[in-house]
Amino acid sequence: MPIRSVKSTGPSLIAALLSAAFVLTILGRLYVLAAPRPQSAAKKSDQATLIARGKYIVEGLAGCGYCHTPRDREGNPDHSRWLEGAPVFYEPARPIEGWANTVPRLAGLPPGSDAELIRLLTTSVARTGKPPRWAMPRFYMTRTDAEAVVAYLKSTDVKH
Repeated sequence: MPIRSVKSTGPSLIAALLSAAFVLTILGRLYVLAAPRPQSAAKKSDQATLIARGKYIVEGLAGCGYCHTPRDREGNPDHSRWLEGAPVFYEPARPIEGWANTVPRLAGLPPGSDAELIRLLTTSVARTGKPPRWAMPRFYMTRTDAEAVVAYLKSTDVKH
């Protein structure tokens, strides 16, 4: 009996279905991998990173709490009133015109708009258009660092 060759007219139905399922599975996985993270989760993560950077700057590098936090009886910053504003606890050796006697509250809602605070921290120009009053140090932060400081200050909780 001679062997007849069978001409294929295309893939079998099973092969076609398996190929289609495989392609759909791959496309589905690619879609899941390429799908953007939910905006709120991404923003929360970015905001938490920004606040942590601001805390590092405020509490460490810039030392804002030394002047902007009231002192306890021993003369140490009172951490129960963190960044709530305070009298300036030292004076210059010689009088300086415009020396600040008090420093403003920074916790919660710092004085000024975000843009004004960022301008102050990046250029040392206050809302008045002039440098801040002494004893405030002159800062020239990057915009990113200034935004982090503002985010941290706004995240701090005012107790009263």
